Amino acid sequence: MIENHALARIKAGGVALGLGVHHLRTAATGMLAEAAGFDWLFIDAEHGGFSEDQATQIAIAALPTRVTPIVRVCKGALDQAPRVLDNGAMGVVIPHIDTAEEARAVVDACKYPPLGHRSLGGPPAQARFVAMPAGELMAEMNQRLLTVVMIETPQAVENAEAIAAVPGIDSLMIGTSDLTAEMGIPGQIGHERVKAAYAAVIGACAKHGKIAGMGGVYDEQNAPIYIGMGVRLVLSGSDHALMMPALKARAGFLRSIAV
Repeated sequence: MIENHALARIKAGGVALGLGVHHLRTAATGMLAEAAGFDWLFIDAEHGGFSEDQATQIAIAALPTRVTPIVRVCKGALDQAPRVLDNGAMGVVIPHIDTAEEARAVVDACKYPPLGHRSLGGPPAQARFVAMPAGELMAEMNQRLLTVVMIETPQAVENAEAIAAVPGIDSLMIGTSDLTAEMGIPGQIGHERVKAAYAAVIGACAKHGKIAGMGGVYDEQNAPIYIGMGVRLVLSGSDHALMMPALKARAGFLRSIAV
């Protein structure tokens, strides 16, 4: 079985840094992320324009690297989750999960029995396509493939402990941008209400042995606060957002001397 490097880093006491993939499309994506020092790919099929084929091809190409491919699918397209997991993804992120009942539906779709009801489609890429006894394969995949749900509303924060208590949920990731919007304080990622939400979710994760995750916080003021509180699965920014400062700087430099 291929190792989940992001999960291994977290289990070793570290922080796993993810690269958001919106516009990159080639098999080099995982290699580029590895060279830059990231631990996992956040292949965004919710806001990015990925087909399932594109998302899974990027995931399979990343498997030989030390960068773990994880795919976000839409909440309303939960049937996509087992398909990307069958085809190279080492985890899925499901957005906008507000209740324990919704979290259980995610587990039903993403985990094999006895945790869920996902069907077995044969030896997957994550097992290097090697045939294994069905029970052994399902147990290994249940342990290695991360099932991440996003906490993005005040209701979800209130229900964080119940969500974290659901067997088969591996991580609760706060979607900070959407959470601030739902709180009526859009963009105020350092607001005391946001800090309280992080404390509640991180506490729920600690109580139930789950991984606390963070998206939407990339600045030098607030990111250290939430990581210091116990966040371990960190989305570090998206490809286009990270490229734009470098592109502008290079164009500005060359423009300044090309006169």
